[in-house]
Amino acid sequence: MNEIRKEALYALLKKLVEAVGPSGFEDSVRDVVIDELKNYGDSLWIDSLGNVIAVKKGSKGAARLMIAAHMDEIGLIISYIDERGFLRFQPIGGVSERTLLGQRVVVRTLNGNLVKGVIGSKPPHIMRPEEAKQVPEGKDLYIDVGVSSRAEAEKLGVTIGSIAVFERDLTVLGNSDIIVGKALDDRVGVAAMIEAFKAIDFSDVDVYAVATVQEEVGLKGARVAAYSITPHVALALDVTVASDVAGVSEQDWITQLGKGPAIKVADGRAASGLIAHPAVRDKLIEIAKQYGVPYQLEVLHGGTTDASIIALNKEGVPAATISVPTRYIHSPTEVANLNDIVMASKLAMLFATKITSEWALTIIRRNLK
Repeated sequence: MNEIRKEALYALLKKLVEAVGPSGFEDSVRDVVIDELKNYGDSLWIDSLGNVIAVKKGSKGAARLMIAAHMDEIGLIISYIDERGFLRFQPIGGVSERTLLGQRVVVRTLNGNLVKGVIGSKPPHIMRPEEAKQVPEGKDLYIDVGVSSRAEAEKLGVTIGSIAVFERDLTVLGNSDIIVGKALDDRVGVAAMIEAFKAIDFSDVDVYAVATVQEEVGLKGARVAAYSITPHVALALDVTVASDVAGVSEQDWITQLGKGPAIKVADGRAASGLIAHPAVRDKLIEIAKQYGVPYQLEVLHGGTTDASIIALNKEGVPAATISVPTRYIHSPTEVANLNDIVMASKLAMLFATKITSEWALTIIRRNLK
């Protein structure tokens, strides 16, 4: 059994985080994923929606395990260019308006050029006092790319339909294991999945590693990939809320940084997302305890992952989620602990190598008569 190396995972994560890839425009991220997976597994392909799927055949091939992590990040799409060259935009995914003002962004044109810009609004110095205290709405914001006309913006290649993401690299905070960057949601899951897949040297089941598209806008990639694969059991690797910060009571932390990955029990508003299959959840807990992987149990009050749509595929798929605790999700400065990511990857790898086809086939259907 191969080890998950922290240095290798960080190097991969840096490439993934710094790629530009909002929902529906994951090309740059997909290139990194393909490059990482091309020398591993028995098959590798891109499906019609853009998911990357790699397979390692098991010893028996009787059951299929799907491990999914989404490539896309939240972003913006240009909807109008005014006569002075300012770009109006619409959100892609769950963009919070409070995070936008004053941010540096990278605009990617439809032909692939990268253009730097900043998000601006009316200066507070000319606002009424009550107006200056309010979070500006998206309709009052624009991207300034340093031109003076629509024609100049178009000369740079910017058109309606160009996309933008926060301009951020991946870097380390005071503790060398605390990392910060944009799009940790869910490039940490993609990195953990890739490193887990590489480390698998034997499995009883067929293992499908799936880097999905368009999760942030409706779990779309996971839906079509699961339909194609028809897995017998599935895991999603994603982030979850770590609100263990100043001003938040302990009962509202959800998870904590540095305490290990979270094994999800339920998510979504009023548990409307995924309620993890008890057999898969319990197997993850059993394996974590047996192999000394620190873990937390997670009940998330809102939001969900690819696992919730995979679970509803065809006749149903026993599914669960391994989550990486992350602060400030859907902001330009998401924060995570590298050790939690390593342990999430290790837990996924152990799960893939320790379950049997017999176990997977038993939980997908229990014949009573």
